[in-house]
Amino acid sequence: MPSTIVPVHVIGGGLAGSEAAWTLANSGVPVILHEMRPVRGTDAHKTDGLAELVCSNSFRSDDHEANAVGVLHEELRRCGSLILEAGDAHKVPAGSALAVDRDGFSAMVQARLEAHPLVTIERGEIEGLPPANWDSVIIATGPLTSPALAEAIQSRTGSDSLAFFDAIAPIVHTDSINFDVAWYQSRYDKPGPGGTGKDYINCPLDQDQYETFVQALLDSEKMDFHEWEATTPYFEGCMPIEVMASRGLDTLRYGPMKPIGLTDPRTGRRAHAVVQLRQDNALASLFNIVGFQTKMRHGEQVRVFRTIPGLENAEFARLGGLHRNTFINSPRLLDGSLRLKVEPRLRFAGQITGVEGYVESSAIGLLAGRFAAAERLGRPPEQPPRTTALGGLLAHITGEANPETFQPMNVNFGLLPPPDEAETITVNGKRRKLKGLDRKKVQARRALSDLDLWLGRTRAAAE
Repeated sequence: MPSTIVPVHVIGGGLAGSEAAWTLANSGVPVILHEMRPVRGTDAHKTDGLAELVCSNSFRSDDHEANAVGVLHEELRRCGSLILEAGDAHKVPAGSALAVDRDGFSAMVQARLEAHPLVTIERGEIEGLPPANWDSVIIATGPLTSPALAEAIQSRTGSDSLAFFDAIAPIVHTDSINFDVAWYQSRYDKPGPGGTGKDYINCPLDQDQYETFVQALLDSEKMDFHEWEATTPYFEGCMPIEVMASRGLDTLRYGPMKPIGLTDPRTGRRAHAVVQLRQDNALASLFNIVGFQTKMRHGEQVRVFRTIPGLENAEFARLGGLHRNTFINSPRLLDGSLRLKVEPRLRFAGQITGVEGYVESSAIGLLAGRFAAAERLGRPPEQPPRTTALGGLLAHITGEANPETFQPMNVNFGLLPPPDEAETITVNGKRRKLKGLDRKKVQARRALSDLDLWLGRTRAAAE
């Protein structure tokens, strides 16, 4: 490591921590990346690999023209993101989404970091706050922050932790699926990155089967909670399937089991409801059940999920699970460059800041790395334009969200400023104000254009 630049410490080798370390190193700043696994495990991780995907293998929509998360994908690519590079290198068919082979993805991230001359990886838990002589630290320990560190953060900030449950969907061996019933098709036959339009496995249910399934979910035996967990809210974007079912008979039909855009080849018609499975590895030997996060006991999962037509003999590579996620009240605690206001040597990144999703976590890791690198190199950290997806996420967690009601947030166009009211579009020879998809397309184009200008300025300043 160059003796003239003191290393920055990054705690946590998940997506955000890996992205932060990569960004720092590529800026010429030495970094020590601390990962507690395998010295100390978690309730959700199965390996000691960096950037392990513990829930879905999907990075969601890759449409950068009209989808907010797709815009964020493209912004990260243009910023040199290691996470998106590895995702693109290990993508598997998933309709219009970017889904990845989780093992290949993690292995590539780890290999790239291990090979970088400015990155040192140290295994072991950081118990409590980092040592006082670490003058620049990025805490990217995610929603499964170790109890010792979580307690130290809470003690230092004087603010109560917020928490929610995150549920994991089961994974099925492909060769155990009954294709006399199930079929391959993407919704509306839409192909995605590396896809064919037949990227999902679909299992149809008629009305009686659907209603029986919903009742089985409601009657199933669930995991017990500790008393202190009973009032912890779920994150709406990762709701257990049985909790959704409890909200009304048709809730699932308008959620993860919606049948729109799918035609059962046996009948030539749309089914009453459909369970979709998405490819989980490059060999296509594993598929995960989309949207089927669950807190049911393992034996109950096997029993209930085998009532789904096509999954009568399903063999499970992984059953669903539930773990407690923790995040800080970022709008109250962090400044605009992700520093802890009461102790600016500490930055936070990833899900612990209250962003939700793999790509969002990576994005905040990348920004934390950029800010810490600029600071180390004697330059002022420059925030991304407010009109970008990166800028919208950053603004939300560092001040624009209400601290009193702060909850985890996925990227969405609502975090970006609306288009100019004067902007219009011509339809059938007539001018009208932007709305719907046209509005999103304008926001997407503006975001990427403004990002390119920002990147040009920051590169020029670094020369």
